[in-house]
Amino acid sequence: MDKLESFKALYQRAADRKGGKQTLNLLLSDVSPFSKAELKNTLTDDRVLSAFTKKIFQSGFVWRVVENKWDNFEESFFQFNLEKILMMPEEMMERKATDPKIIRNYNKVKTIKANAQMMFNEQQNGHSFIEFMINWPADNIIGLWAYLKKNGARLGGNTGPYALRALGVDTFLLTRDIEAYFRAHDIVTGGIQTKTSLKAIQDSFNQWQTECDLSLSQLSRLVAYATGDNNIQVT
Repeated sequence: MDKLESFKALYQRAADRKGGKQTLNLLLSDVSPFSKAELKNTLTDDRVLSAFTKKIFQSGFVWRVVENKWDNFEESFFQFNLEKILMMPEEMMERKATDPKIIRNYNKVKTIKANAQMMFNEQQNGHSFIEFMINWPADNIIGLWAYLKKNGARLGGNTGPYALRALGVDTFLLTRDIEAYFRAHDIVTGGIQTKTSLKAIQDSFNQWQTECDLSLSQLSRLVAYATGDNNIQVT
């Protein structure tokens, strides 16, 4: 961990790049995650499945097109009601995958049922899937990523973390700038998604959290602001 900057040094460089501490704090306030109570009170498992599915379809595709068709996805897949989706026969899934109102990609459509099954399986342990996620320890968020990758469909790589962020679950992301930071400091030297690299990054975020009161989401954005060529500003 001796290669890791202190939070104070990281914060100061980001503030210098973004026009001062006041501006930086405004930018960081835009990525405040929901509290556990807020997540439990506002999210239901159908919304989790919807978020997973949207990120799967956005991966490698124009996000705007997915967004414009999303109401059709909601209608076609019963507002992502898990029980109804799990009752769908295979031929119905195939037929829906050919509907021009949605994005016609059968391999991605199949993930809806697969991920509904993952969530249903977890519900059998006596809690909702959203409760399962929000009770996952933040100091091992990479463990939740691994769970989604292993038990879900197409939720590996950045897809699962981006879906969590969209839901308001606290997580860092592995954007280009964040990867560049950890490589520049020789904290990551191999593949970004290896267990060794992910643990080193998680340990870094855990260390920073002992030095400040920022969430993982805010710290993730802070690293990006302190690194690379991003041009996000307050307007």
